[in-house]
Amino acid sequence: MLEIAQHGLEAAVQDVYGRPGYYSYGIPPSGAQDGLSLGLGNLLVGNDKNEAGLEITLLGPQIRFTEDHVVALTGADLSAKVNDAVAPRWEAFGVKRGDLLTFGRIQSGCRVYLAVAGGIDVPEVLGSKATYARGEIGGHEGRVLQKGDALRIGTSGAETGDLIGRRLKSALVPAFTNAWELRVVIGLEDYVYTKKGIQTFLEADWIVSSKIDRVGYRYQGPELECVEREPPHGAGSDPTNVVDSGYPVGSIHTTGTGVEPILLPNDAVSGGGYATIGTVISADLDRVGQSKTGDHTRFKGVDVEEGYRAWAEREKLMTEASLA
Repeated sequence: MLEIAQHGLEAAVQDVYGRPGYYSYGIPPSGAQDGLSLGLGNLLVGNDKNEAGLEITLLGPQIRFTEDHVVALTGADLSAKVNDAVAPRWEAFGVKRGDLLTFGRIQSGCRVYLAVAGGIDVPEVLGSKATYARGEIGGHEGRVLQKGDALRIGTSGAETGDLIGRRLKSALVPAFTNAWELRVVIGLEDYVYTKKGIQTFLEADWIVSSKIDRVGYRYQGPELECVEREPPHGAGSDPTNVVDSGYPVGSIHTTGTGVEPILLPNDAVSGGGYATIGTVISADLDRVGQSKTGDHTRFKGVDVEEGYRAWAEREKLMTEASLA
């Protein structure tokens, strides 16, 4: 088992893909904000790529191991240590009964992932182990982890000696920075904005604000010019209002003239009355999950086909061919 000796800012059980297919009922997919990092962690410890691990945000918890395990840390660098020794990253390593995993200062990124051989053994809810804390479903008791929680570990099908030392090819280790490029498909309601407004959106240097979580990411930057129009009957009075529309995961909205754009990630609402200027392609949501307050972001317009190609490349990374 794993014991949470001290809780951090926000740590929760997540899997890679969450629970797609229930958005029409108002249940978001949830799952890892940086699914690629968790998937690669599962690869390192011999799990199915969609197995559940721990997502740890910014300020990590203290985790005590009650048995020997093989684990991997991927994603952000939060200065992890096992006891007093620096913990490896992007490599499977062994921990012993009684070992304590701790986290310190942020070096890069925002979210670190702990994968354990055998996976985190929690019940599936609607086909997924992912935590949706606002809906109080999935994961461990439908919530973020607290001091005193104990998590069971599943049975690994691999021998410990075959796992320890598995590592990702150095050229494939994701680079985490404080300047991100996110590819977006313009629309669904880009008609609400003028050509100048859309150009501004694509050319501006946006700053990730302090208002970020798994429900929304706000960005600070210039005002986006809107078309002079009277919103249709049933919509609000602001130029960015539309009659209620479905919100794709990764969609970006302005909730009023001059208001900071909001990107909707894994735990966001499924619809509302604000225009979608563009949607970040699914493969680049991993980058959103690793961006933090003060980071810079540029949006690059692409077509749907590029989004499909990027997704295929992402999925290919989570295979044995990526191991050194």
